[in-house]
Amino acid sequence: MKLLDNPFFVLGLTADASRIEVEREAQKLLGMLELGFTEAATYATPLGPQLRTAEMVRAAVAALRDPYQRLVAELWARHAPPARGEPPARPAPAATRDGLRRALGWKP
Repeated sequence: MKLLDNPFFVLGLTADASRIEVEREAQKLLGMLELGFTEAATYATPLGPQLRTAEMVRAAVAALRDPYQRLVAELWARHAPPARGEPPARPAPAATRDGLRRALGWKP
């Protein structure tokens, strides 16, 4: 899917990133993945966080080196909805009977 494996999302860059920025970020991510850094293991997409691998980083750089593939990736990245983070946390249930009644809209 164009949103999940978009090279800009995989590298964590905006569509305005220069070629030098793409190369630097790829080298940084490859190093972090090699060392097992947890913050490099996932990336944000409009469909939620996805797992990142070294192969994906290499494929993203290769795609952004090709002018046509970069143009397509830029179009998808520019017009994608904002990236979603983790799903919202559910509120903790009320501990008391009265708290539960209030949470459900009952009046004591």
